[in-house]
Amino acid sequence: MITNAPEVPGASFASLSLHPRILQNIERQGYSSPTPIQVRSIPVVLEGRDVMGLAQTGTGKTAAFSLPILQHLMEQPGVAGPAPRCLVLAPTRELALQIAENVKLYGEGLGLRTQVVFGGVSINPQITQLRRGVDFLVATPGRLLDLMGQGVVSLASVRYLVLDEADRMLDMGFVHDLKRILKYVPKKRQTLMYSATMSGQVSELAHGYLTNPVTVEVAKRATTAQLVTQEVQFVGAQDKLPILIGIIQQRQVERGIVFVRMKHRANRIAEVLNKNGISSAAFHSNKSQNARQRALDAFKTGEVRVLVATDIAARGIDVDEVSHVVNFELPNEPESYVHRIGRTGRAGMTGQAVSLCSPEERSYLVAIERLTGKKIPVTAV
Repeated sequence: MITNAPEVPGASFASLSLHPRILQNIERQGYSSPTPIQVRSIPVVLEGRDVMGLAQTGTGKTAAFSLPILQHLMEQPGVAGPAPRCLVLAPTRELALQIAENVKLYGEGLGLRTQVVFGGVSINPQITQLRRGVDFLVATPGRLLDLMGQGVVSLASVRYLVLDEADRMLDMGFVHDLKRILKYVPKKRQTLMYSATMSGQVSELAHGYLTNPVTVEVAKRATTAQLVTQEVQFVGAQDKLPILIGIIQQRQVERGIVFVRMKHRANRIAEVLNKNGISSAAFHSNKSQNARQRALDAFKTGEVRVLVATDIAARGIDVDEVSHVVNFELPNEPESYVHRIGRTGRAGMTGQAVSLCSPEERSYLVAIERLTGKKIPVTAV
């Protein structure tokens, strides 16, 4: 049986039965009131129920699952060692890093150890860190399987399992990795799963691994961000670069993300933008982890105005105050459009999403409009 979580009007963090120390940490981060998914998830997780959360990125999912889990962990002291009591699986390195960063802030002073492991960097420092002991482990599936294969990590003590951005993990082909990992997680556990969309595969995964879950849905399935103004411009493929430069300059874009489908195109566009005086950086999976982190840090501080990103890499970009998203190329998977434009219009701020659609991309636009249930307004170039 699937139960829907009730609305809790006018809730505050203090009303959610969180420990005073956790409340202090939340306050220190400048959060005054919980988001809808936090209001509806936290009490349910504290009760020990499984959760199926349907929410877009930027809605506060990380705090929705990590705050109550941190509370459970501090109330149930563990044994030092490389056997985590909470395991969070995330599809990309950037998302895994962001989750771990937030968990450390929320759990400051609680005596809990948080570690993050992901591929693309040397495994040895991660092994050293894990052997010092971990309570809360955030991991990408591939690197976790490597560590398990080397006998470094045991999942026998996992009591809290979180599958974050489950739809993206499935899109990226992690379904077999997930099933291999879940064989080693104890059946007696609390499982939380979060997804922006509810595809057939996500539903199948939920039915297979969640027990009597409470559904928390804070946005309609496959809806686009409420505070984002959307538009599409019909252009020729050869005209896209000068039009992109014009958009960035005329609209005075201070923090924008340009989306492309191909990694080599991200490099080329970033190069052209830089030559035109627009500080830019390419962001894709062929870049080293250190290069991606440097680009993300420069974007956050304003040193770089524009990130030119592919879909897979961009799932880890969790930056407030992104004013514009430009789809230089429309995605061939309509769900990716929802994820892309969700990078702006976050934390109560408005944003703009502009899509450049060439004649050969018209079918992609039709698929996007069918999925979201709305026509995207056309503007003149």
